[in-house]
Amino acid sequence: MIQKINSSMFIGHGPIKVLYPGSAVSNTDTGIGSIGRIDHPEINSNTVIKMHPHINDEILSYFRTGEAEHSDSEGFVKIIGRKTLMLMKAGRSFFHEEKIMGQQETMEGLQIFIRPQKKDLDPEVVFLELDSLHSENSWRLIGSPNPETKFQFSSQTWIYDMKLLSGSTSEVLEFPKKNLTALLYVFQGSVQVNDIIALNKKECIVFKDEPVLIKASEDAELVLFFTDEQAEIYKDGMYSGNQI
Repeated sequence: MIQKINSSMFIGHGPIKVLYPGSAVSNTDTGIGSIGRIDHPEINSNTVIKMHPHINDEILSYFRTGEAEHSDSEGFVKIIGRKTLMLMKAGRSFFHEEKIMGQQETMEGLQIFIRPQKKDLDPEVVFLELDSLHSENSWRLIGSPNPETKFQFSSQTWIYDMKLLSGSTSEVLEFPKKNLTALLYVFQGSVQVNDIIALNKKECIVFKDEPVLIKASEDAELVLFFTDEQAEIYKDGMYSGNQI
C-alpha cells in the first residue's frame, strides 16, 4: 500500500500550513498512529509567536533556515534553528514563546506534533546540535523511542532526514521493527518514487510493506517517519490529538 498525500491537504491561510496526515487515509483519526500533526511554517523575520500552551504533545522543532529565540516555562532560553533542533515534551502543561530573529531571512522548517505514549508525562525540553545542516545521500536518525537517542519519544516513533542530491537514488531504510507504517515527506525539492509517483514540496506518501525507491529530480530535503499504529498512544493531546 502506497498512498500519496497532496499539498492541497494542508490547511491554514497564514504563514503556518497544517497537515493532519490521517485525514487523507482515514475517516476516524486525523493522525496516523503517533504522527498527530505536521506544521510547515514559513515565518518572516522579526516576528514574535507569543507565549502559548501545549498539553500532552511532543513537539519536534526542525527549522532549516532562520533562527528564533526560544523561551519556555521550564526556564530555558536558547537560539534554535538550522543545526540546533529542539524537542519539547509538553506532558501535563508547558508554555513557550518564539522570537524570529534576523532582518531578511524567512524561518522555514517543520514543527512535528508526536503523540505521547501516556497522558500527563513530566514536561521536558531537549536540544540537539547536529554535526552538519544536511546529511547528503544518507539517512540520519533524528529521534526514536530508544534511550540511546538524544531525542527520545515516549511513543513508538522514529524520524530520519536526508538531503538527496539531484540525480541520486536511495531506498527507504529497512523498517526499525515489523508492522510499522511509514510516511515520507518532501520538505524541499522534488523526487520520483518507484518511477511512478512524483512528489514535490509539501507532499508525502504513506506506505507499509512496500519497497520504495526514491530518485531526486532536483536536490531534495526529505523527512522519513515510522510509527507503530498498534502501540499504546494518547490521542487527546492539545495539538497532536485526534481532531474528529
